[in-house]
Amino acid sequence: MNSILPSRYYAFVLCVIGLLASVAAALAAPHLWTPWAFAAMFAVLSGTGVHDLRQARHAILRNYPVIGHLRFLLEYIRPEIRQYFIESDREAAPFSRAQRSLVYQRAKGEPDNRPFGTQLDVGIAGYEWINHSMRPTRLDGHDFRIVIGGTPNPASPAGQVCTHPYEASVFNISAMSFGALSANAILALNLGARHGGFAHDTGEGSISAHHRVHGGDLIWEIGSGYFGCRNADGSFSEERFIANARDPQVKMIEIKLSQGAKPGHGGVLPAAKVTPEIAAARGVPVSVDCISPSSHSAFSTPVEMMHFIARLRVLSGGKPVGFKFCLGHPWEWFAIVKAMQLTGLTPDFIVVDGAEGGTGAAPVEFSDHVGAPLQEGLLLVHNTLIGVGLRERVKIGCAGKVITAFDLARMMALGADWCNAARGFMMALGCIQAQACHTGHCPTGVTTQDPVRQQALVVPTKAERVRNFHHSTLHALKELVQAAGLDHPQQITAHHIVRRISDTEVRLLSNLVLQVKPGALLHSLEDQHNVFRTYWPLASAHSFQPVMGTDTALAA
Repeated sequence: MNSILPSRYYAFVLCVIGLLASVAAALAAPHLWTPWAFAAMFAVLSGTGVHDLRQARHAILRNYPVIGHLRFLLEYIRPEIRQYFIESDREAAPFSRAQRSLVYQRAKGEPDNRPFGTQLDVGIAGYEWINHSMRPTRLDGHDFRIVIGGTPNPASPAGQVCTHPYEASVFNISAMSFGALSANAILALNLGARHGGFAHDTGEGSISAHHRVHGGDLIWEIGSGYFGCRNADGSFSEERFIANARDPQVKMIEIKLSQGAKPGHGGVLPAAKVTPEIAAARGVPVSVDCISPSSHSAFSTPVEMMHFIARLRVLSGGKPVGFKFCLGHPWEWFAIVKAMQLTGLTPDFIVVDGAEGGTGAAPVEFSDHVGAPLQEGLLLVHNTLIGVGLRERVKIGCAGKVITAFDLARMMALGADWCNAARGFMMALGCIQAQACHTGHCPTGVTTQDPVRQQALVVPTKAERVRNFHHSTLHALKELVQAAGLDHPQQITAHHIVRRISDTEVRLLSNLVLQVKPGALLHSLEDQHNVFRTYWPLASAHSFQPVMGTDTALAA
């Protein structure tokens, strides 16, 4: 026979029985506090059970009063349980335990040697390595740098010369705004950047008071909301741009067209999160929704975009100006290149953001299925500029899950001049990949505006870890460069990287990825990759829209 009382109610019934027993014991011995304590505990549990039975939101709690809360507790701590006890060292979600441990060790200045050989399966398809030389080089230092803007690259003949080129490290902090990160995180990142001699990208949230405290080099990112250089109606303000851009601490200006984690998606910072500090940095009203449109209002065509870049170069006093984007429709990128050809105006740099980038504000569908991954985006940008003879005038940076020195080397082999990292430097600050960035409850104080939580992040200590991570990663890069018999990471090419295709076949990366000969796109496209044959004719310098049924290769 079935029980009159289903077993799922047993926990609730036991709580009621415990309450009655505790009250009886307390009345029998009123001078003892223990029965009263138990009575209070069982009263709370019993009250919870009554509430569970009466509420209409959770079916689990209606069917399993009291004990049903255990399910929500386990779900709440599931990421931590998985991270610490279940996932393997090489299981990336999105960064593996091995990757995180390497960052922590380098940030703390601890040895990062791995005894007993590699933990990677060198026989699995996709495994890659860099070929070494029988005559390794010996380099004096690891402070690899490149010049962005001006000499040694020729300036655009139709535009303002870049009179303040920036000698940048090949490894810098990627765009993360104040607001997304805590004040203490921004302070620590900028102090670490100053001590280590590398750059700190502000993110589109603009330059906050915390970016200015320690004076570390800044790359000022300007998004579609024009934060820090906007009028009251959200349009671009020359006057406010000049005030920030000519600050000596600002070394480059970066126009954000899109970001890897949510390309083509705007954003809204709710009014409740627009604090006086954030409002001051962005130039918006306090406690009013702060909107980032999905596209720019200062230009609407590729040609207008090139003129806007040239205009910012003049207004900034001759500093390098470029743009960041995640590759989407190929014809839009080709339209930008055609605008460079038509106007003679070129950006000083382009940062390619991979779709594997991260943010706490991206819809899942965007994180998982929108935008080109870094490898594909970087290859197309690099090869297109080579194909039209503009590569020497434009430096290329990139970002997208760059953690190790091999990551840097591989991206440079695919065409990058330098790399940026966001989550790597977050982990150097102490981020444990709790994936609570969007909740305001970051356990380490990195991605929260809670003043109590961010006190856990001690600025001088974490700044030293940021510097250490950068220093150790570039030292490891130096050792890779030396082993390959080279003098600078810019000499690494796809000919140096080998990829396993199957159990019995390996091939040079140069034989697997897109490679265009210099000037090849200035002539017939007949022998070019299908992406050029299909989409180059659709691109026009005068529109981001594809032009169908016309010979836009000549018309543009």
